Parts: sequence; structure tokens; C-alpha cells
Amino acid sequence: MGLTIGVDIGGTKIAAGVVDEDGTILDTSQVPTPPTPEGVIDAIADAIKAVGEGSSADAVGIGAAGYVDDKRATVLFAPNIRWRQETLKDKIEQRVGLSVVVENDANAAAWGEYRFGAGAGHDDVICVTLGTGLGGGIIIGGRLHRGRFGVAGEFGHLRVVPDGLLCGCGSQGCWEQYASGRALVRYARQRALATPENAELLLGLGDGTPEGIEGRHVSDAARAGDPVAIDSFRELARWAGAGLADLASLFDPSAFIVGGGVSDEGDLVLEPIRKSFRRWLVGGRHRPHAQVLAARLGGRAGLVGAADLARQG
Repeated sequence: MGLTIGVDIGGTKIAAGVVDEDGTILDTSQVPTPPTPEGVIDAIADAIKAVGEGSSADAVGIGAAGYVDDKRATVLFAPNIRWRQETLKDKIEQRVGLSVVVENDANAAAWGEYRFGAGAGHDDVICVTLGTGLGGGIIIGGRLHRGRFGVAGEFGHLRVVPDGLLCGCGSQGCWEQYASGRALVRYARQRALATPENAELLLGLGDGTPEGIEGRHVSDAARAGDPVAIDSFRELARWAGAGLADLASLFDPSAFIVGGGVSDEGDLVLEPIRKSFRRWLVGGRHRPHAQVLAARLGGRAGLVGAADLARQG
């Protein structure tokens, strides 16, 4: 199979792209993400048709945020789109006339990084995405590990603090409440409220109040040397690295690939994550350490990975 189409469903836009066997995106199309579950299905089909017209693409891979069944056909649960038992594969195939594979979006991004990004040279890789929330994917022996029911790799909802912060999933103490973009903003607001004299630059980037601090303000302030912003990144990194150490005990990968918007800050966040990982790795002085690598594909990973998974069949 040569060309395939990858689809990435985002909160504001749905992107489709024709991708070749080397992971190169040859053509793209975008449509706004509609507010209704039914409208999202129509928009996915429209994006595929727009990018696929005139191409020789043979199949479609769709990355969807949510639980996807073991047959890679039905979205069991997607909270943001309000899909429940959504037979996405069948509905899109009927509209576009191509075979369709549906995959969790973090799994698709992990596969894209493994095949065409930072995972080169590794067969056992754990990908963790630090975005608004926290997601991930598992590659073992060069194969995407989905679990018996297709929903493995939901790292963000590992409970790391018993009876901790309430999570949007309904549980408490989930990892993503302590290592994510939302957590970073919370740390910065709390610290700015407690010691505003140390956060003058950070506060000045917003409206002057802790409540006005947003993620981009924390990044800009940290790069400019603001101590509260830097400390907020270190707190996020402490939790992220400790979680990677736990995952190393479970999977023993040769590499962790850290992606998502938070990772765009490079060594500002990656070096503290590596330090925390080494600190919390059980038996760390007596065992090999997995590499902690920055993702390379950025926002393209999910689209490219979904397209390649469609090629794999």
C-alpha cells in the first residue's frame, strides 16, 4: 500500500492529510470542528474527500480522543465529542468509499513518533504527551500495544495521589492533574498569589492578577528568567519524571518520548524531567536508564501515525 490518508480530530479543527510511506505529508485539508457529534462525522468525511480528490490513497486512519475498541472500529467513549459506542469506521467508510482504521489519538501520535520521529533505533518505546491533559502510547517489540480491549496507555488517569485532586474523569489524584498544561498554570497561579514580588514579569504578561495567568505567559516568563514561572515548570517536571520512573518499572523501555505542547519548551522542562526520572527510578544506580527524548513531529505526529496505521492494516 502506497499513499494513505491520516485524520487528526482536534478541538477547533479536523485535519486530514495524504501521507506517503516515508511519513511525508503530501497534501492537507482542514475543516472547523462542529459542535455536535453528528456534525463531526460529516466534517471528517468532508476533510477526507477534499484531500483525497485526485490522489491514489487506498485507506484512511483516524485518530480520535477517547476509548477505541479492540477492532479499531468503534469509539466506545469520547468525552469531548460526546461519542458513546460510535460506529465511526462504518459511517466514514460509507461516506468516502475507502477502508478505515480508527485509533486513539495518543496511540496514533506515539506510532508516528516511533516510525518517523524520535523513536528511530528503538523497538520498546513509551510515548507521553504533556498537553492540556496527559496521554500516551506503548510500543513493545515494534508493535503498538493496545491491550485486550483496545484501551491501554491511558497514563493520565493513573492515580498517583490517593484522594488527591478531582480529575475530569471523575476520579481523584490522576497523574494529569499534576503533570500537564493545566497543572502548570495552576502551579504558576498559586505561586504568584503566594509571592507576587517574585512573579512581577509573569503577572505583567497577563492582566496583573494570578487568575489572568495562562500557559503561554508561564512559558514566556520562564524563558525570560521569572523565578515563579521556572519553579512552576520544575514542579511539573518533578511529577512527570516520577511518573516515568513508575512506567519504567512496568515496561522497561529503552526510550521515553515526551511530546505535547509543554514539551515544546525543550530543555527548560526536559532536563528537570530527566533529573526527576533518575531520582525516582527504583534501583537507578544499578540498572540501565531509558533515554528521555523530545518528540520530533510536533502536531503532525497524530496525522502521520494514523495514516501509517491504516497502511499497516
